[in-house]
Amino acid sequence: MGTRQNTSSAVMQQRSEPHDSLDDFPTPPWATRALIEHVLLPNLRVPDPRKHMREKLTCWEPACNRGHMARPLAEYFSRVHASDIHDYRQEWPGQERLVDFLFNFAETLCLEPCGVDWVITNPPFRLAEQFIHRAWRVTGVSGVAMLVRTSFLEGVGRYENLFKVRPPSIVAQFVERVPMVKGRLTATGSTATSYCWLVWMTGELGTRLEWIPPCRKQLERSDDYEVAA
Repeated sequence: MGTRQNTSSAVMQQRSEPHDSLDDFPTPPWATRALIEHVLLPNLRVPDPRKHMREKLTCWEPACNRGHMARPLAEYFSRVHASDIHDYRQEWPGQERLVDFLFNFAETLCLEPCGVDWVITNPPFRLAEQFIHRAWRVTGVSGVAMLVRTSFLEGVGRYENLFKVRPPSIVAQFVERVPMVKGRLTATGSTATSYCWLVWMTGELGTRLEWIPPCRKQLERSDDYEVAA
């Protein structure tokens, strides 16, 4: 009798990568726009948040891959810096630097002396804790947003080392699935993995749970995938 693949949700959530993997799972651009439209803009405490973001705020995407997150971020921020530990510049010339974000002086290779306002990325899962702690050491940062599997919220060690000492301001849970396929961006992929944005904002106390409503149809664009083709 042939062996049947176990496709239960519990098993499919266990997306594991080798220790030295680049964890190359490109983020659909609509999922980044969802962060801005449904989480950041409603929570920026300024009179005209969209204008303020466009004219005043800067961002660093330190795991930029082929630019699928950096490009939609550039639709909102006044300046987006894009770097990665791997050289994707032949596939996406928009990668500014080849640099390890976890290197202590990474920002001196990428940023202006005043730093940036936000660090936003989809970090390698096994390094997400380090990315979060590192982001807060970047000069000028007042906000951090990380796209993670919802299962990232679990774990005694992670609670003790991260959430207990630096709880997020907002846990923004997608109600739709965000399909990510290894090594390529696709409009037709599917996934059993649940994702959320974890957002830290200076001056915000406590943690709020918010839901990102169904928005893929509104935020997805055909040319998102033409660039990736």
